[in-house]
Amino acid sequence: MTESPAKVTEAATDVSQLSYEEAREQLVKVVSQLEAGGVSLEQSLALWERGEALADHCERWLEGARKRLAAARDQTDAPGASES
Repeated sequence: MTESPAKVTEAATDVSQLSYEEAREQLVKVVSQLEAGGVSLEQSLALWERGEALADHCERWLEGARKRLAAARDQTDAPGASES
């Protein structure tokens, strides 16, 4: 059974509180529901919007991780970084 559109839309507001793993897991479920079909157009649109919010959230997490890795590499590559 799928969630009602109101519940899906309401749940979209909590996306920013999710970890990357939680958001990715929910995104997989949303995609599965959309692929399975059997929901109304309104429900499909609500699921799509939820999926977009989850995908954006995951992308922000990944971009943050990329920036942190780049900063760590820059510190390691900086002259005198390995000297104590």
